[in-house]
Formats: sequence, structure tokens, C-alpha cells
Amino acid sequence: MKPLEFRPCALVPSYNHAQAAHVVVKRLISLNLPVVLVDDGSRPDDARMLQEIARGFGDKVVLVRRPVNGGKGAACLSGFAEAHARGYTHALQVDADAQHDINAAPGFLEAARAQPGALICGCPRYDDSAPAARRWGHKVTNFWVCINTLGKGPADSLCGFRVYPLAETLEVLAHCRIGLRMDFDLDIAVRLAWAGVAVVNRPVRVTYPPGGVSHFKGLRDNAVISLTHARHCTLMILDALHILRHHRLQRRTPTHAQS
Repeated sequence: MKPLEFRPCALVPSYNHAQAAHVVVKRLISLNLPVVLVDDGSRPDDARMLQEIARGFGDKVVLVRRPVNGGKGAACLSGFAEAHARGYTHALQVDADAQHDINAAPGFLEAARAQPGALICGCPRYDDSAPAARRWGHKVTNFWVCINTLGKGPADSLCGFRVYPLAETLEVLAHCRIGLRMDFDLDIAVRLAWAGVAVVNRPVRVTYPPGGVSHFKGLRDNAVISLTHARHCTLMILDALHILRHHRLQRRTPTHAQS
């Protein structure tokens, strides 16, 4: 059977990040990567700018427009579906806020080509611009993800720079509900690890540019992330109880000698 051709694209979900998104898309195009740009219900001015970006790059950019903001997860799901429908096998998902070093993209794609069934995850290398609260938040989340995946998950579960194998990702998405907002990155990473998808960690430099727009709401989004960790832990406990019950039933079932 002939192996599938490796056909990657970039996926950039954007919500009111049009100016930074233009920088990100332009850099990805310079690397000869076609881009699926998702407008996740941006305000009118940003929506028009995203449309102009797509028009300016011609067939190198396809714009997917969501009429109502659904969160990063919802935008990524729309982008995955569009990329898969267009015959791409992998999506390099890059946040639209221009925080990640796009120069890391070729190395990520080579890792995906070498292990096409793996999730290639960014492991942030922060500079001095990174808020201390954000760094500590990542550490706490990564501790719980390590427990939830028994050490088989990503080194950083919140980094918005990773390569998704589309077939494996869409298979997981077809069988479970995934968090659609700030819990998306960690939720999908854990679910893919549970499905047996290997994780490859690669470093990526992360900078917080002055005046950058962040949609992270401390109280609300930390609560959502905490609930996601609780759900993962509950599912692990229920799965362990199911396995234990199955083993006990097997021990109690009498065996009959065959004549």
C-alpha cells in the first residue's frame, strides 16, 4: 500500500489579532507553507483586515470565517476540517499573536515528516518579557498533564505552536468532546496521548511583544483549566475502576475443562 504523501499546511486561528496575524501569515508564506486562516468571529475591522490578508496572498491563504466567536478550540476544529478537506495531512498550528518564533517551523515539520503519526509539541523557551504568572501557570498545568498521561504527554501542554497529524486528530475528535476555549490545547494533547499518539517535544522561542493583545482571562480561564484537570483525573479513576472490576470478574468466572 502506497504511503500517504506528506502535505502540511499552517493553521492560524485569529480573534481580533489581525495586525499580528498578518505578520505571522506573511512569515509562514515565506516558508512556502499554505495557510488556513480562521476568523473566529472577530470584530468588523479585524474581520475586514483578515479578508484583505487572504485576498492579498491569493491562493496561498484560505480564509475560514466563523460568524460567532467560539474560542480557540472551535476555531482549530474548523481549521482541521478545512485542511483535511483540502487534502493536507498535517497542520502546523500557530497562534496569531506573533509570540512564537516562526523560524522553528521547518524543524517541527521535519520532525512530523519523520514521525507522521506523532503530535509535535512546542516547548517554550521564554525570554525576559514573559510574565512570571504565565510561567508558573504552565508549570502547574504541565504537572497535572504529566500525571494524567503517565508521563507520555507533552512537556508543555499550553503552547500554541504544534504540528497535528490530521487523520489521528480527527479520529479522536470524532469520539470525544474537547474543550473549545483556553482548555483546548491541554485537553486535545491529553486525549491524543490517551489514544496512543506519540508526542515529540521541540523547543520554540516565545516572546511577549509590547502592547500585545491577550485573550486570557485569569480567573475564568484558570477555573476552566482546573475543571479540565479534574475531569481528566476523574476519567482516569473511572477507567482504573473499570479495569479492576473486569479483572475481579475474570477471577470469579469458573473455568470448565474441555473434554
